[in-house]
Amino acid sequence: MSLPVLITGASQRLGLAMAESLLDQKIPVVITYRTYKPSVASLKERGATVIQADFSTEQAIDRAIAEIKAINKSYRAVIHNASDWAIDDKYENKDQLMAYMMRIHALVPYRINLALETHLTNHNLVADIIHMTDYVQETGSEKHMAYAASKAALHNLTLSFAKRLAPKVKVNSIAPALLMFNEGDSDHYKEKARTKSLLEVVPGAQEAVKAMRYLMQSEYITGQTLHLDGGRHLK
Repeated sequence: MSLPVLITGASQRLGLAMAESLLDQKIPVVITYRTYKPSVASLKERGATVIQADFSTEQAIDRAIAEIKAINKSYRAVIHNASDWAIDDKYENKDQLMAYMMRIHALVPYRINLALETHLTNHNLVADIIHMTDYVQETGSEKHMAYAASKAALHNLTLSFAKRLAPKVKVNSIAPALLMFNEGDSDHYKEKARTKSLLEVVPGAQEAVKAMRYLMQSEYITGQTLHLDGGRHLK
């Protein structure tokens, strides 16, 4: 039987698409979710193990890690997708905002990776850790400064864990720009968004799924970032 893949933040968008793709391949999936959505029930019906975890406190992180470790003694991969795209101006307390962003995007992956080191290395397969970072980790963001800084921290953790866990675990990042729209986005916004990349498309969540598959199937990539930005960095 295949070893399970853990995906944090898999109730919607990219995380949901990756979980569904793995289940389609009959690969066991363990997901965490912050807020219940019908998609969680759908994943559970398909055989996924689901864990409610908001990672809001040290105790919540400890509890989630204990549950993850208890579910299985070994894991094939861990995909860190839990995220919050916080806008700086909406938070009056900037200290709390930065601490929150760093906790979700850097501390949680750091804690989980360390806690699951044995679970990822106690079998004969080469395991994977995939960090879902962001295009803005290298460009910065005027409106999402704390978010961008925390994603840059996660990128750095990719490098550190790649060194620490080789050769038993490959550790890489996927750094998407805009891959999919939200419900309610206007036609004007969509048209403007498409022109931000050279390829002038918003390809959808399957672009992240393809990147996940590529990294998990590769035998010779670690400490790298796959940039899913349609050439946006050249505009």
